[in-house]
Amino acid sequence: MPQFIPPLRDIQFVQHELLGIEPKLNTLAHHADVSRDLIDQVVEEAGKFCSEVLAPTNLNGDHEGCAYVGEGVVTTPAGFKEAYEQFCQAGWPSLSCDVKYGGQGLPHALQTAIQEMLNSANLAWTMYPGLTHGAYACLLHYGTPALQDLYLPRLVSGEWTGTMCLTEPHSGTDLGLLRSRAEPNADGSYRITGTKIFISAGEHDMAANIVQLVLARLPDAPEGVRGISLFVVPKFIPDADGALGERNGYQCARIEEKMGIHGNSTCVLDFEGASGWLVGEPNKGLNAMFLMMNAARLGVGLQGLGLMEISYQASVTYARERLQGRALTGPKNPEQSADPIIVHPDIRRMLLTQRAYLEGSRAFLYWIALLIDEEEHTDDDEIRAQCEDLTALLTPVAKAFVTDNAFLGANLALQIHGGSGYIQETGVEQYVRDARIAMIYEGTNGIQALDLIGRKILMDQGAKLRRFGALVTKLVEEEGTNDEMAEFINPLAELGGKVEKLTMEVGMKAFQNQDEAGAASVDYLRIIGHFVMSYFWARMARVALDKQDSGDPFYTAKLATARFYFARLYPETAGLIRTVRAGAKTLMDLEADLF
Repeated sequence: MPQFIPPLRDIQFVQHELLGIEPKLNTLAHHADVSRDLIDQVVEEAGKFCSEVLAPTNLNGDHEGCAYVGEGVVTTPAGFKEAYEQFCQAGWPSLSCDVKYGGQGLPHALQTAIQEMLNSANLAWTMYPGLTHGAYACLLHYGTPALQDLYLPRLVSGEWTGTMCLTEPHSGTDLGLLRSRAEPNADGSYRITGTKIFISAGEHDMAANIVQLVLARLPDAPEGVRGISLFVVPKFIPDADGALGERNGYQCARIEEKMGIHGNSTCVLDFEGASGWLVGEPNKGLNAMFLMMNAARLGVGLQGLGLMEISYQASVTYARERLQGRALTGPKNPEQSADPIIVHPDIRRMLLTQRAYLEGSRAFLYWIALLIDEEEHTDDDEIRAQCEDLTALLTPVAKAFVTDNAFLGANLALQIHGGSGYIQETGVEQYVRDARIAMIYEGTNGIQALDLIGRKILMDQGAKLRRFGALVTKLVEEEGTNDEMAEFINPLAELGGKVEKLTMEVGMKAFQNQDEAGAASVDYLRIIGHFVMSYFWARMARVALDKQDSGDPFYTAKLATARFYFARLYPETAGLIRTVRAGAKTLMDLEADLF
């Protein structure tokens, strides 16, 4: 069974040497007292919980799965409930939550590192508190003071968990087709009726209450997405003091038998006149839900990051220990009957591919978390606008590019393990199955691509993209005459110019035919993903070059990985640019009935 080792050195490199989160956070009054010692201490303690308590539940959780035991009752795998109790007792759910509701008020830049390790240790388990945090954020921004006072302290403590209920049997991503109804009661509550499917953590035995955030239509609601409202629907109806009362009028009809994430209960929920309370304004529930969905999309990117880390750890351990054949240039381990497979170039290609996407994604996602901290707490309106634009632009990239690469990394881990990877005992095939869902839920990666090219780029004529481009230009200007950085800066600058030209071309074609945007979208997102990754690898190379004479092999490895990325992975952009320019014609000319 794979062992999870908290990647503390790698996390500290990104947090302190690359991003400098302590001085940046200290410019914000809200985080003026956050120190490096505090950050490191919290990360180290979280790493212990992940490796010692949570990771041992992962393989069994996958094998045992959740169980539907009838009459709406769902049980989680052995060890899940006990791990959750320890998680709550240690205060981990409250880490970045508002102190007004019992939170610790620590930065997202710290919470993100914790979330990465939780996902590495047990992704299915981590979805329970992860979804709860999304419900907390939604109620914090849109709930009435009464709803906030009742629900937020209990969500923050982990006493209650939360979910979001969007999807219906006839309606997936197209929420305009939603049919669930909400009829007003005389006391200000609503009767919620309808069926929701694919509800992660919708029913379980880990917490005293489950708070469902449900999209439904009021009787006089307009058609389409403009007629959707959001309601909080608890499993047990609490009184004003939070004491649990009667069971609400909904139940879990069944749980889905899934390809992966077996330890998380994916539920069909039937609402039959359940009591609910309006969140936000009538017919504007989608605005509130999008806050939760965007947070969830970044969370899914972190799921990909966590799976990359554990997949890579398993791969390296196996490649060092597995003896198979001899190195092409002669035995490297002559005292043994064979060499470890890490001597083979193709094994190294797979390991370095995993490593390059892993380390680049960590830098990318931790940076976004820092942007969110700045956006929430800065007093500078221009900085807030810039952080908001960059986060909006790059959320679909964080979700899609990172999870695509996580699935690639998990597949490479299985390939490195060979036949041993294909059987359950090693645990590697679980990573492949778990990684696959991340490319689908919270909006498929194809939808993320449409969101990026349509809403985030073409809708504002590339203004948000130019914000990121300005960061790239600044780095290129700073390092452009530095010979030792040329191998990293020149490709980045070249890609920046190509992205600018390609975006204009796609925009002009899409103005005449919107199918052109759809045809370009997936490949275009991957190009932008590489643009972002090139930027961060160039920055990491700069830090490593400054430290290469320290004698620390960490920086030698960082530079080697940066060179691998630009030599072996970056060139994918050339082919992607060609496919984007191929346009929509070859996709759309074939009549549907000829498929």
